[in-house]
Amino acid sequence: MKQKVLILDTVHPRLIERLEPHFELVQNTTCTADELKTMISEFSGMVLRSRITITRELIDAGVNLRFLARVGAGMESIDVEYAESKGVRCLNSPEGNRDAVAEHALGMLLNLSNNLNRADRQVRQGMWEREVNRGWEVKEKTVGIIGFGNMGSAFAQRLQGFDCKVIAFDKNKTDYAPAYVEEVSKEEIFAQADIVSLHIPLDDGNYYLVDENWFASFEKPIVLINTARGPVVKTAALLDALDSGKVIAAGLDVLEYEESSFERTRELTEIPDFKRLSAMDNVIFTPHVGGWTNESKLKLADFLVDKILDLKQA
Repeated sequence: MKQKVLILDTVHPRLIERLEPHFELVQNTTCTADELKTMISEFSGMVLRSRITITRELIDAGVNLRFLARVGAGMESIDVEYAESKGVRCLNSPEGNRDAVAEHALGMLLNLSNNLNRADRQVRQGMWEREVNRGWEVKEKTVGIIGFGNMGSAFAQRLQGFDCKVIAFDKNKTDYAPAYVEEVSKEEIFAQADIVSLHIPLDDGNYYLVDENWFASFEKPIVLINTARGPVVKTAALLDALDSGKVIAAGLDVLEYEESSFERTRELTEIPDFKRLSAMDNVIFTPHVGGWTNESKLKLADFLVDKILDLKQA
């Protein structure tokens, strides 16, 4: 008899196609956390994104759980430490969207360095303003990458052709940097960086990591790119840094106002800090789509299925 696996969120058809020969799959993409608690004991595994937070209470109710598999990278919606302590393996697939995130971060950087959004808007309005849209080059700048996992390393790889200096800091690793990246301390990021790109998970140590003190620590004005998680950056502190010139420009794929599912935000037009931020020409936004490509959707599924099947065969 096949083990039962619950699919909690919409996934690429490839995931269903590849898992179906090995498991009895049940798809329920609308159940609530309370409803899940009443049925979770039936399943040996769950495939999910971020719609429902997997708490200790749910893990305790999942007496037959063997794995929790998240389609994506961040694991903040799962109490991983508790699940693993109960013998439940926690799987994810950051390899699947690392290329998409890296390209998106690079696109944001080039957009900001060449004033593309503002220039496009002006031309559409019949304005032909060349001098105010004079850009700057990434070449010979120092790019600081904070977090050197799948996303950070992929972004560094994309920067090789720009003849810029790439430095990286990762608080959880040592001896990780390839030849084209210099592994540095946090203090050296503060001292050297012209551009900073965030590629870190959201955990207790990273919530509001980027605050007033963080911005004040930089010796030079910086460009900030955040394709990680919204609450890593304190929006009020970013506004102050933009006002003071500590931040020259910012590219934000994520915002602290997002709901945990990432599908919605609080009512942005009602948030004073966001209204100020959105009026700035040197800030660009995207709706948490940095890892959201047609190719990444397929790769996220394939990498995760590989890990689930490896676990099944172990």
